[in-house]
Amino acid sequence: MVGTFSQIYVQVVFAVNGRENLLQKPWRDDVFKYIAGIIKSKNQKSIIVNGVGNHVHFLVGLKPSMSLSDLVRDVKNNSSNFINEQKFVGGKFSWQNGFGSFSYSHSQLDQVYQYILNQEQHHRNKSFREEYIGFLKKYEIEFEEKYLFDWNEE
Repeated sequence: MVGTFSQIYVQVVFAVNGRENLLQKPWRDDVFKYIAGIIKSKNQKSIIVNGVGNHVHFLVGLKPSMSLSDLVRDVKNNSSNFINEQKFVGGKFSWQNGFGSFSYSHSQLDQVYQYILNQEQHHRNKSFREEYIGFLKKYEIEFEEKYLFDWNEE
């Protein structure tokens, strides 16, 4: 879009189907690099992708050429295909439906980057459920817990 200048910073969070710890350390970084590549291939700005065994966070500079929902759909579809093609897990891998998204100003980027970078350390003290519901409350997003992800006991 000629003459359009915009940069919207968004953190996206989504979980493995069934909240299973399937993203194993030996190949997890390969998946995160692949997700960053998907984001870049969609002409969006991948800032960081990281997570733990049962969920992923990414921070993106979103340009108006693509909707966030379309980007997340493409990331989830293509990365699950990659995981299945590489046979990283027994059976069929998939992501749960839905995602969380939270916007930030440019001045908050370093703080959000560090938060995403330190996911393993962060989740030693807090479950994904606690983290996710905390985000929803912090950003005053109305929700009914029964409509959130399918939670396995953590």
